[in-house]
Amino acid sequence: MKKREVHASVKDERLVKIRRNQMIKSAIALFKQKGFHRTTTREIAREAGFSIGTLYEYIRSKEDILYLVCDNIYDEVQDQLAQDLVSHQGTLASLRHGIENFFRIMDGVQEEVLVMYQEAKSLTKDALPYVLKKEIAMVSMLEDVIQLVVDKGELNMTPKEVNLLAHNIVVQGQMWGFRRWTIQKQYSLDDYIKMQTDWIFQGLKGYMVKEPEGRI
Repeated sequence: MKKREVHASVKDERLVKIRRNQMIKSAIALFKQKGFHRTTTREIAREAGFSIGTLYEYIRSKEDILYLVCDNIYDEVQDQLAQDLVSHQGTLASLRHGIENFFRIMDGVQEEVLVMYQEAKSLTKDALPYVLKKEIAMVSMLEDVIQLVVDKGELNMTPKEVNLLAHNIVVQGQMWGFRRWTIQKQYSLDDYIKMQTDWIFQGLKGYMVKEPEGRI
């Protein structure tokens, strides 16, 4: 997947990363409060602690900042998923652990995910396809986890079934943030994760080659 380049006149890559991270954090706070279109680049620069002139040394437009916000969210989620999946053993028990961890990752980035989905429509025509591909790449990581369980002979599922299950897990993880105005008033994160994973595994019983003993 070819990354969309965002032009910077500053050549120090370390400094570019630091300044852009400051912009991303400031932009998320402002986009959440005011929305993308009502937020100005001057406000983002002020919130980040530097001048508008400095801001334009690292990006060319407000749309560049929105792209960096979306790209950063997916990178963060994928990095955390990758760290967790290194130890995945292709068992139903480890699949449950992977799903639970994904939900916790979604809890940690719920503010960013909300902003991304609310404002993705404002991405430029060249940026939107890249961001959508990153979404599919995240789903694919969960597909790989499920497929390993299939390959180990603990689940009997077709590729289409594996794909749809991965999409379902992503949506259920994101729902914790999307509907937090009501769900988080009624359930703790631990309760939400347990109920959702229990329901997922209840639905998987028909695909289990041999139902394992004990809790999965």
